[in-house]
Amino acid sequence: MTTWIERFEPSAGAVRVAVKDAIDVAGTVTTAGCAAVRDRATPAVTDAACLTGVRAADAQIVGKTNLTELCLSPVGDNATFGTPVNPLASDRIPGGSSSGSAVAVASAEADVALGTDTGGSVRIPAACCGIVGLKTTWGRIPTDGVWPLAPSLDTIGPLARDVAGVVTGMRLLEPTWTVAAKSARTVGRLRIDGVDPGVEEAVDIALAAAGFTVLDLRLDGWNASHEAFDTIVVGEFWQVHRALLDVDGVSEFANGGLRAGRATSGERLAEARSVQRAWQAELAAALTEVELLVLPTLVAPPPLSTEFAGFPLTALTAPVNLAGLPALTMPVPALVPGEVVPPSLQLIGPAFGEDLLCATALMVESRLHGRR
Repeated sequence: MTTWIERFEPSAGAVRVAVKDAIDVAGTVTTAGCAAVRDRATPAVTDAACLTGVRAADAQIVGKTNLTELCLSPVGDNATFGTPVNPLASDRIPGGSSSGSAVAVASAEADVALGTDTGGSVRIPAACCGIVGLKTTWGRIPTDGVWPLAPSLDTIGPLARDVAGVVTGMRLLEPTWTVAAKSARTVGRLRIDGVDPGVEEAVDIALAAAGFTVLDLRLDGWNASHEAFDTIVVGEFWQVHRALLDVDGVSEFANGGLRAGRATSGERLAEARSVQRAWQAELAAALTEVELLVLPTLVAPPPLSTEFAGFPLTALTAPVNLAGLPALTMPVPALVPGEVVPPSLQLIGPAFGEDLLCATALMVESRLHGRR
């Protein structure tokens, strides 16, 4: 039961939607994966704003999914509620923080799952579990009624077994949204130091199979974006959750994040936001030269559950959050026979470019299936 914090009985024939337990569902307690929050909370009076389209479509919310405590860790583990088991490789991490959402979809217990993504929390578990995940443009989907981690970076997005399922999820979040009529043809290939050569090759082969015109790009602000991201996350985490410091039921890991935020000065936050503005401008300029940016989602295959310490899970995802741009993660064929978790390709689009991302991902998926 580690996939779910609370489970509901679905109606036959309806789209089954799993909701991360950081998102309010009327009549249920939102735990944010934390014992202290659970023990103090009362049932939500109303749904989070992002569920309006789910209700209007008569989709069935089948449960609240597990997550890492307070949405903090990208690993997917949870000492209070248990750690969801990666259905592709039970010895490897499920990824987080939307771990239960990814596992529910990968295990066919839900058709669509909703997660939150502040530094990769939709894309990382999607990549670890071999499914598709979409991080939406910051500010596109309302976060009223959603547990905050860092409000200036928090986003909501769908996960599904294939791109068509993510399209369904996006329409549930924004009913008037549609897929673009044409896919991208020219993409910028980002090459980041430290990525496993086999992962890079799998992404390159997928791009060639899709028939893209590929331009190699390097972004000067990439490395600086990480420190700015970290500063903003811990600074805002402290601002919104300082009352949880040293409360019974809050882990030492979460308390460590709160203390780091407490130690973050206003000057450091201002410097980080200056870096953020420059980074946003650099990515916007790059996206005038190409239609989309492409890189892997993870630097290597997901680590073992006993060996994740030091693995840079957010290395290729957090800079996208700092820029506020949408990004879609999808599996591509593995090059090594017997590789249980396929490599994951990440497409980054311009602001509010989810329509182009999904059109392009549908094309890539079609070409890759044909190639198989």
